[in-house]
Amino acid sequence: MENIGTISYSAGGLFFFVLTLVLLTGWRGRLQGALLVAAAAATTLWAAGLAWHGASGTAPDAVSEVLENLRYLAWFAFLLGILRQAGTRTRAGGGQLQAGAVGLYTVLGLLTVLAVLPAQSLHPALITTITLGGDLLLAIGGLWLVELLFRNTRPEHRWAIKYLCLGLGLMFAYDFYLYSDALLFRRINLQLWNARGAVDALVVPLIAVSAARNPQWSLDVFVSRGVVYHGATLVGTGGYLLVMAAAGYYIRAFGGEWGPLLHTVFLFGAGAVLLVLLFSGQVRARAKVFLNKHFFNYRYDYREEWLRFTQTLSACKATAQPRECVIGAIAAIVESPAGILWTRRPSGSMAPVAGWNAAVPEGAVEPTDGPFVRFLDERGWVLHLDEYRSNPELYHGLAPPPWLTELPRAWVVVPLIDRNELFGFVVLTRPRANIAFNWEVRDLLKTAGCQAASHLAQLDTLQSLAEARQFEGFNRLSALILHDLKNLIAQQSLVVDSAARHKHNPAFIDDAVRIMSHSVDKMNRLMALLRKGLADATKTPVDLAALTADATTNRARSTPVPVLEGADTPMQVLANRDRLLSAVENLIQNAQEATGKDGHVRVVLTREGGRAVLLVEDDGCGMDAAFVRERLFRPFDSTKGDTGMGIGAYETREYIHELGGDLTVTSTSGRGTRFRIELPHLAGAPAETPHAGAAQEGLQ
Repeated sequence: MENIGTISYSAGGLFFFVLTLVLLTGWRGRLQGALLVAAAAATTLWAAGLAWHGASGTAPDAVSEVLENLRYLAWFAFLLGILRQAGTRTRAGGGQLQAGAVGLYTVLGLLTVLAVLPAQSLHPALITTITLGGDLLLAIGGLWLVELLFRNTRPEHRWAIKYLCLGLGLMFAYDFYLYSDALLFRRINLQLWNARGAVDALVVPLIAVSAARNPQWSLDVFVSRGVVYHGATLVGTGGYLLVMAAAGYYIRAFGGEWGPLLHTVFLFGAGAVLLVLLFSGQVRARAKVFLNKHFFNYRYDYREEWLRFTQTLSACKATAQPRECVIGAIAAIVESPAGILWTRRPSGSMAPVAGWNAAVPEGAVEPTDGPFVRFLDERGWVLHLDEYRSNPELYHGLAPPPWLTELPRAWVVVPLIDRNELFGFVVLTRPRANIAFNWEVRDLLKTAGCQAASHLAQLDTLQSLAEARQFEGFNRLSALILHDLKNLIAQQSLVVDSAARHKHNPAFIDDAVRIMSHSVDKMNRLMALLRKGLADATKTPVDLAALTADATTNRARSTPVPVLEGADTPMQVLANRDRLLSAVENLIQNAQEATGKDGHVRVVLTREGGRAVLLVEDDGCGMDAAFVRERLFRPFDSTKGDTGMGIGAYETREYIHELGGDLTVTSTSGRGTRFRIELPHLAGAPAETPHAGAAQEGLQ
């Protein structure tokens, strides 16, 4: 028996010790919270003392009686403190409460004095009778205070203290039963005495729940919803298995010849039912609603809900149907199994764009100036359809469209507000469990709707940006091709203009054939580039020295003739040869056009470290700093009038950057310009062999 008592009181002491630590860490300095911490600590000391007596095999002494009186004193002070805080709300008269408190404290003092008196002062039987009677009175006093607290608490506030009253009421009721039995038979029942510690341990969770529900005690007690939910699932599963095992044993024992068969079939069926219950979304939803309703101040753990909602929205970006994913994220807040999303179209009307576990209704388009959209835009309310049907006055000015009333199991309409404007709305169906729609659910859905609206607006912006980039790539390709076509047309126009005068000159004929051949090759390459696109232009190792020589030769028919320096040593870079050749020729052409016939254009190729450097210098008209900074690389901004397109310098810089290089410009008005190209050099890479006759190509 001593071992059983030791285990029982050790459990009680451990549970109250943990409760004391939790309350102490959450204490915020108020007196009522301190009284609860003191009561839990006093109970811990009392249980620990009795556990020590049980382990040592000694009978409880005066210290044990004093600790028990201290336990009663702390709990009485805590309950009286709550009743005093109630003030005028307490129906019991102040005199009655004060008289009762004086009586309880008097009994406590008398019992403490008797516990410390020498053994020979009074007859032992008399002391035992007085002590048992006093303990019985203390238990009755505790029940009186608990009943007084519950009865004089307003019904709407009993939710916060009902578990405290239940726990302490059970604790004092057990003491009443223990001491009334002891007083009747003049001895304490050892079985009842040994079970007392375990009984007190069972009331700890009830006290903790009430502490969490009463922040006015200045106790920040946090009980994880995950722990409660999974713990309740574990306990429920364990209880179910125990009941099923007992039933199976009964069937096996009394089933006769069919017993083993029925036992096996019954256990299999019980296991199947358990798995169905564990994986049932409706059962899980109902369990969460029950636990949130009866064990927590608020229905939601806002930190967990917001983290889950944010992570779900982040994951929606990677899904094939991001809008359906957003509907599911909002629906998960209220355990709704389906929903439909409406968003604003370019015309301004609202149209359904996605459905999550629900079919998108046809023709359910709402005009932007309609009463339904106007109500959501102006009020920003979460529309609860059941509330609207029962109390339409709350939604003055609302006219639900016919398609909304025809939607099966439609429950709420969540507006999606982005930057104080209605972006869209989501219609959710009835949840799996019966959820009370209150201010907490409404506010959380409204906040989630704003976040979802911002996410959907960002999604639309990203899609528009992607489309704009596609058009940008197409426009860049078109501009590049038009730029090269302009140069080819200029070459062929020169041939046509000169044909009438030089058609009998064999040298002219040969030169014209070379120019036309070059034009055909150039147009074929442009056609290939048009089919593949700029992004698909193949990059291969290219000899920059040979490429620069070809570009200089091609531009040698215009004046001033460019002078090439430093092209003797091969320099290999990774690029598309046609695009890089066009870029270099464009820089040389711009230098020639900015320089008079008597001027000079130099093309210098050097190597600096691991980079190839190409300089194109002229002593022409130059440019001022403002022009270089603001206009030189602006597309479609040309100083050549109708003969220029204004994309040559821009396209050259963009392609150099695409190759991982850099293009810088140094220019002074009236003194000339220098373009400097730096490209990564490929050490040891084989250079592309120039096509035959590249050096003999004619003008662009």
